[in-house]
Amino acid sequence: MPVILGIDDLRPLPRATRIARTSREGVRLLQEHRDGFIDELWLDHDLGGDDSIMPVVTLMEEAAFSGRPFQIGMVFVHSANPIGAETVVRSLTRWNYQVRRATA
Repeated sequence: MPVILGIDDLRPLPRATRIARTSREGVRLLQEHRDGFIDELWLDHDLGGDDSIMPVVTLMEEAAFSGRPFQIGMVFVHSANPIGAETVVRSLTRWNYQVRRATA
């Protein structure tokens, strides 16, 4: 069964096998899957209030910088915030993650 993770404060993401609703939950979720393969990772930029996906992006960048990137087939960024979404796409693409803008 494919591993499809979503980090989004509102969307149901029906294909996701697990969903985190905050950046803190998202970091924990990725850490739980550290040594496995993630088929798809769905990211929303704005996670309610002052929360955003950036702590998750930072975790992924640091993992790649240390030579041990997360093993992810495709990262989908589905944010309604175009500037935030572009920041995520650029940041993760820079570290050789496969990233696409998408609609959830």
